[in-house]
Amino acid sequence: MTKLTPALLFAAALSAAAQPALTIYNQNFAVVRDSVTLDLKEGVNKVLYAGATAQVEPDSVILRDPKGVHSLQILEQDYRNDPVSQPLLLSLNEGKTIDFENYRLKDNTTVREIIQGKIVRSGYVPHGTAEQPIIEVNGKLQFTLPGQPLFPDLGDDTVLKPTMNWLLQTAEPGKFDAEVGYVTGGFTWQADYNLISPEKGDLVDLVGWITLNNNSGKTFENAKIKLMAGDVNKIQPRTAVRQAGMGGRGAGGAAAMAPVVTEQAFDEFHLYDIGRATTLHDRETKQVEFVKAVSMYAPTIYVYDGASGYRFSGGVNTTQSYGVTGNTKVNVMREFVNAESNHLGVALPKGRLRFYRRDTDSQLQFVGENEIDHTPRDETVRVTTGNSFDLVGERKATNFRVDSGDKWIDETFEIKLRNHKKEPVEIRAVEHLYRWSNWDITAKSDTFKKTDAQTIEFRIPVKPDDERTVTYTVHYSW
Repeated sequence: MTKLTPALLFAAALSAAAQPALTIYNQNFAVVRDSVTLDLKEGVNKVLYAGATAQVEPDSVILRDPKGVHSLQILEQDYRNDPVSQPLLLSLNEGKTIDFENYRLKDNTTVREIIQGKIVRSGYVPHGTAEQPIIEVNGKLQFTLPGQPLFPDLGDDTVLKPTMNWLLQTAEPGKFDAEVGYVTGGFTWQADYNLISPEKGDLVDLVGWITLNNNSGKTFENAKIKLMAGDVNKIQPRTAVRQAGMGGRGAGGAAAMAPVVTEQAFDEFHLYDIGRATTLHDRETKQVEFVKAVSMYAPTIYVYDGASGYRFSGGVNTTQSYGVTGNTKVNVMREFVNAESNHLGVALPKGRLRFYRRDTDSQLQFVGENEIDHTPRDETVRVTTGNSFDLVGERKATNFRVDSGDKWIDETFEIKLRNHKKEPVEIRAVEHLYRWSNWDITAKSDTFKKTDAQTIEFRIPVKPDDERTVTYTVHYSW
């Protein structure tokens, strides 16, 4: 896995444009590039920058002149993230007596009164859990505020929003728009996919949505937004970032239109560019359609894994009952190839895939959902949507023999597959040869495919209201 430092993480997002830009990663952080107007004299300058998010990583800040005319050096940087609030102002007035505004009912009339109280303890704990305040009123202590505090002024040690105090040095004085870039928390994005099937058939429509969430404490007006997909190595903060709920929408028409989002490979990851500038408000969830495939071939696959949960464990399994009990559920799966020949062929970021099918009234009905991982072009996506109501499997061992002296086991299984549908289906009966690594199928009723070193698969067509029986014998030796 490629390891990227905070400085390298937003190197891809830096450019000479003046509009704010975001590169949001699907790991709860983003790279911000913004502009700040500087009017500097030669030598050392004090500058306040209050345009960062509330979750900025201060040590990730890079400040530069995008035109390369002015050289800048940050000699010192102080970061303040305690914007003015009632608890903070109470703490700044500890030991002082201030006015508290209160309202009470007197003779059926609301009367305003001013109560003077000395702030013994504000209860303010920076970046921690607040304590109860202690206020002295008329020589008595109370653990609640006697009313709404009326502060004389803000004081000299307060900020209205997260602020960076820079001590900048330059040899080229003048006024210009500098570029500031930094890594910040408070951003998430996720891909959601809706796959819509007709009443019958395997040609489906696929619509993919990108859901953006901004909980950074800052609104970005008319911003250029890019999304990075992939497993970027990033040390995550201990405090989790809250994620907003995701939404979905149905497929639209099949008319070809210019893509809203374009995709390209970048380093070891994939970068998605939202083509038009957009405003992303603080505490906002925004959705953008980024992929659409019409008449994509995505067949339904039925899989009966009668001994699911049993796997080769690295030792000889000689117990007769081990792995014999089988379930009766037949899994329903959907499979499609992410290729241009299948009307897709776009690198798909991981996300939730919802399945819908139209009923006889042409109404969409939800029929399952699952998640897909990052999927490159020309790879196959296969996900389970649920269990079939009308397909049943039954599995049992009919013979078991073991000879510990000659070191062999013979085992025979019978698998019954029943179809209660009105149309024929193919059921894939998956068998795990879990007893030992050396095995050989000595008898079988149907042909099978070896899918890995310990797994075989029978593909059995079953007619409507019919039952098929599959048998096989496996010989283990060690």
